[in-house]
Amino acid sequence: MKKIINSLFALIIVSIGFTSCEDINDRVIINSDVAATTDLIIQETAPIVLLEENQTEIALHTTWTAPDFGFDAVPTYKILIDLATGDFSSAETIEIGDKLEKSFTTLELNSIALALGAEADVASDLSIKLQGFIGNQLLIDTNLQTINITPYSSILDLSTTWGIIGSAANDWGATPDLPFYTTSTAGVLVAYVTLIDGEIKFRENNEWTNDFGDDGADGTLDTGGSNIAVAAGAYKITMNLNNKTYKIEDFSLGIVGSSYNNWGETPDFALTYDSYSDQFRGIVKLLDGEMKFRMNNDWATAYGEGSAGFLDTSGGNIATTAGRYIVTVNLNDLSYSLEPIEHIWGLVGSAYNNWGETPDALFTRDWSQPNDDIWILNNVTLIDGEYKIRSNEAWTLSYGDDGLDGILDDGANIPATAGTYSFVLNFTDPENPTYTIN
Repeated sequence: MKKIINSLFALIIVSIGFTSCEDINDRVIINSDVAATTDLIIQETAPIVLLEENQTEIALHTTWTAPDFGFDAVPTYKILIDLATGDFSSAETIEIGDKLEKSFTTLELNSIALALGAEADVASDLSIKLQGFIGNQLLIDTNLQTINITPYSSILDLSTTWGIIGSAANDWGATPDLPFYTTSTAGVLVAYVTLIDGEIKFRENNEWTNDFGDDGADGTLDTGGSNIAVAAGAYKITMNLNNKTYKIEDFSLGIVGSSYNNWGETPDFALTYDSYSDQFRGIVKLLDGEMKFRMNNDWATAYGEGSAGFLDTSGGNIATTAGRYIVTVNLNDLSYSLEPIEHIWGLVGSAYNNWGETPDALFTRDWSQPNDDIWILNNVTLIDGEYKIRSNEAWTLSYGDDGLDGILDDGANIPATAGTYSFVLNFTDPENPTYTIN
């Protein structure tokens, strides 16, 4: 028994010894002045004017020396950028890892400046700083430095003065004419439109001073000519002002697959043309499954996954995870993207769909804005009643307006008088979102 007790005692002493050694070896003392041992160095001190043709060139290069933490450390760094008038509560944060430098391309820096609210073609001061962490502990938070940036607009202007009018388009001018856009060929314009059975003409500046019809239904434009008969459908209309001809083609680009409509049991999800980026876009809820893009709800022309981020007519199905996405397709280079988003906003109420008996009237992003804060809903017809704005056709997050002051809150239903309206939702200030009605 005595031998057993002595052995246990010895084991306890040894264990204590190991623990003590382990504590001593693990104990480190952080340099209390570590923040003073490094700083953010900005190579460019003159104002920076960003140009779209230099997108891939380095516009800003930053470095910093390895801080003295007082022990061997593997830190991680972040660069934070905000408007000089901001307080960094909404700063753009760039994860650096353990590197000691960060270069920004023109495209990257331009995107950051626009996302912060800097105005295109106007010089703006941005504040920039470095943060360093060990684990989750912030040990370095450098002084602010200022850079002067003039960003460029990433929004294309493909607008023209020409449009489509008619009983098939806008009830002969009850709403603005459907727009034509410029193409890469001067004098050749294009419109992507959905028409109903009826007639159309082409005119300039939403007035009858300069208009075209087609007297012989032969594809030739005639000044002041006869109305052009069309059947309901989605079309690409090309107007050539150089030789006074036009062409109307069936055209729709949509999503088909197990992730949306069980490979065509219902119509494909149609993307719409975004003239601000010369791409086709849509905001859609997808399921776990697979999808492809195809033209005109038909398999004659279909696109699957080619190389990463690009489509190919011989490509395979595109795998999807259930969620809500901004879908973008560029038919110029066949690039595409699926960008997850948290909310798809909709209008619901007795004034529209009897509080959800049919789908909500869904807003879409305002593609003319560089940020994702502005949502629009055009030409929705309401009846006398009430409505609210809600996310994802559910009541988890919804807005009313207690004061009827244009500020969305967790408030009362918004009254509506019968008519056709357009709405703008503005989430620039997420704590005080607003809406306007036209």
